[in-house]
Amino acid sequence: MTSTQALSTANIAGDSAVDDLKLEAVVIPVSDVDRAKAFYAGLGWRLDADFAYDSGFRVIQFNPPGSPASVQFGIDLTTAEPGSAQGLYLIVSDIKEARDELAAQGVDVSEVFHPEAPGAQFEPGASGRVAGRAADDASYGSFATFHDPDGNTWLLQEVTKRLPGRIDGSATSFASVHDLEQALVRAATAHGEHEARNGGEYDEQWPAWYAAYMVAEQSGDELPQ
Repeated sequence: MTSTQALSTANIAGDSAVDDLKLEAVVIPVSDVDRAKAFYAGLGWRLDADFAYDSGFRVIQFNPPGSPASVQFGIDLTTAEPGSAQGLYLIVSDIKEARDELAAQGVDVSEVFHPEAPGAQFEPGASGRVAGRAADDASYGSFATFHDPDGNTWLLQEVTKRLPGRIDGSATSFASVHDLEQALVRAATAHGEHEARNGGEYDEQWPAWYAAYMVAEQSGDELPQ
């Protein structure tokens, strides 16, 4: 077994030398701090901090709706070239709705697409990008992109069902009311099919079925039938 394989095996098993390493903030490089602040405020992101110091140092922090992590920018935070942050993921439960909301806010956001070639989601204008949602509405497969005034690029990705091992099954939760609503809609649709397969009889245990379906969908476990 190679060291890479060993590391992958340990990661899948959840082994770690440190109990908690929570990614809570990502720094992006911008050239005009106030312009960037106006842009992200216009998206409806929550402003958590704007601290300026006599030395010239300044840090601004915004939190995307429902996100456990924030984005920071400012003065003297990074030596990276403004606009060089690319492929920053924003996970959504409904790609079309998220894309349309951004467009309604005046954001220059791409149409929904899916990558036909591996990595095409990271390449603007690539021939490997195909218009429309992924086949069978596959989770992880549908995207849209937009950028801030400096060119830092954000990638919307629709995720409705996690791959096995991608979340802590003991800590299943929903980031927002909207995410919970969409999960309920998917569970209701699946439950309707479940009832149809069982002669169309009313299922008095539907709350337990919904709960099992929604938790399994998030944790990547086998969905109830």
